[in-house]
Amino acid sequence: MQQRLAKPQWLKIKLTVNDEFSNIKKTLNSHSLHTVCESAHCPNISECWNGGTATFMLMGDICTRGCRFCAVKTGNPMKEIDADEPKKLAKALAEIRMFDYVVLTSVNRDDLEDGGANHLAECIREVKKAYPKIIIEILIPDFKGKLEALKKIADANPEVIAHNIETVERLQKKVRDARASYNQSLDVLKNIKKLNPKIYTKSSIMLGLGETDSEIIRAMEDLRKINADILTIGQYLRPTGWHLAVNQYIAPEKFEYFKQKALELGFLFCASGPFVRSSYRAGELFVKNVVNNDNLESL
Repeated sequence: MQQRLAKPQWLKIKLTVNDEFSNIKKTLNSHSLHTVCESAHCPNISECWNGGTATFMLMGDICTRGCRFCAVKTGNPMKEIDADEPKKLAKALAEIRMFDYVVLTSVNRDDLEDGGANHLAECIREVKKAYPKIIIEILIPDFKGKLEALKKIADANPEVIAHNIETVERLQKKVRDARASYNQSLDVLKNIKKLNPKIYTKSSIMLGLGETDSEIIRAMEDLRKINADILTIGQYLRPTGWHLAVNQYIAPEKFEYFKQKALELGFLFCASGPFVRSSYRAGELFVKNVVNNDNLESL
């Protein structure tokens, strides 16, 4: 059995609760909505919720995949889906007072014919209808690589579509569900750009799973070859004893090194640090500024 590594000092984080945190929790419960913040045991939940920001996890909280790094529950949802979720989402945004930027994500739903693409697209459209000026970032599954499913999402016109490669190519089979793959994930991001070049694409890499520096840089290069715009890099943290063990804790200085490498390669923005997650709001101000500037230039 691998000896558990001691967490370094820079991985200490203080959780605090204020009225905004409690308000978000109450609103989510009243509308039977889920967040990846809770389901994935995100270390930033206190910071984000106290600031009034939450990442909504759509189509329930049971994923049909079983990635060995992820804390989200896995199982078979038996094709059940809440048809009222798009309207509930828009109403929850009003109660939480989120009107300028929202991050949406979802579980994988391989039990559904289109992987839930139409439902996610309807959620985007419902939010856009209620708040025409809102900026939407959505983190999507791979939909088994089906182009028609990706087109449904792209046609709903979110400003940012994210899909994570999660780790370097060599570690894909060890880390992710067998139905996912490095090349399939790259194709998802590449096809989104083909369907709508104006949509910003985003991906994320976890460190500390046994990857090498050269493999990380190679993954960045592969993402840039398909014109991925935004990258987040964070430390893998083991959710439970069942999940993959942490191979190494990466120092903050090394995260800064990879951030600079990403910018040199041409990413428009890179958030890199021990607590950075794919849905973390580190890129929020960047995306707001880029989208707003694009809107001004089109006037």
